[in-house]
Amino acid sequence: MRGTRFGRAIKIAGLAAVVAVSASGCSFQEVIRFGWPEGVTPQATEMRHLWTTLVIASLVVGVIVWGLTVWTVIFHRKRGDGELPTQFQYSLPVEIVSVVLPTIIVAGIFGYTVLVQNDVDKAVAKPDVKVGVNAFQWNWEFTYPENPTGRDIRTLGTSGTIPILVLPTDRSIEFTLDSKDVIHSFFVPEFLFKRDVFPDPEKNNQDNTFVIDKIEKQGAFVGRCAELCGSYHSAMNFEVRALSPDLYDRYLKLRTQTNPITGVPNSAGEALAALNCGELCAPQAITTYPFHTERTQRGASVRTNS
Repeated sequence: MRGTRFGRAIKIAGLAAVVAVSASGCSFQEVIRFGWPEGVTPQATEMRHLWTTLVIASLVVGVIVWGLTVWTVIFHRKRGDGELPTQFQYSLPVEIVSVVLPTIIVAGIFGYTVLVQNDVDKAVAKPDVKVGVNAFQWNWEFTYPENPTGRDIRTLGTSGTIPILVLPTDRSIEFTLDSKDVIHSFFVPEFLFKRDVFPDPEKNNQDNTFVIDKIEKQGAFVGRCAELCGSYHSAMNFEVRALSPDLYDRYLKLRTQTNPITGVPNSAGEALAALNCGELCAPQAITTYPFHTERTQRGASVRTNS
């Protein structure tokens, strides 16, 4: 009778789990992402696979532990006649399994994590594109050193304008990070990767560069500061605009051309508008919005850009 009730409880729990997943309307891919956004870089895919593997491994271990706990409570409790259940504290097989199995699991997780971490942090001798990321309270400045035009190209966010970081798809990109004041954090959720931005990285013994192999598809992605950096930390957003290589090359050329109305080189928004490629080339951010504050642009250039 007891066994029948126990089996029925397991069936009900399994059915409830199936109904919960089905009723949520999630696809299989969404379920195994466990809430993570869909990545757009090879490194993002590796990070998601690592996360999924760790969560599934943890759930498997959890189910085993919970099952053994329930099994012990039901079938190995003290009987009404005072007879003690079978004792296992001196069982050599149980003790070996309880030591060897966790060791194997931890070693496997450690090894897999190191492999992914090494690939995510790898350096590239000659990246296709180099980008400078300068953070300050409470905005961003992006520069394009060593760009094909040979001209100075930079985009600076302001209190009323979200800065747009334009990047190419299908090219390796090296980011160099620096802060003008306190510690910030460069975070694009679709990259599934974030990196703290330190002031004076060399003095603080910090590796302030990282590389992504490529952005795999065009799109607009919100970027954020992920390190509490002061009063307007929550408003310190930017937008990544990923364009095809040909559009990106045209964008750089447009950034060096003089706007006939303003008499100065095109801003990021003006260059994007001149590309005329639909919403993807909108001259203002489309994934976030400015938060009007009295932001102090410490150490950043005085020229403003969209």
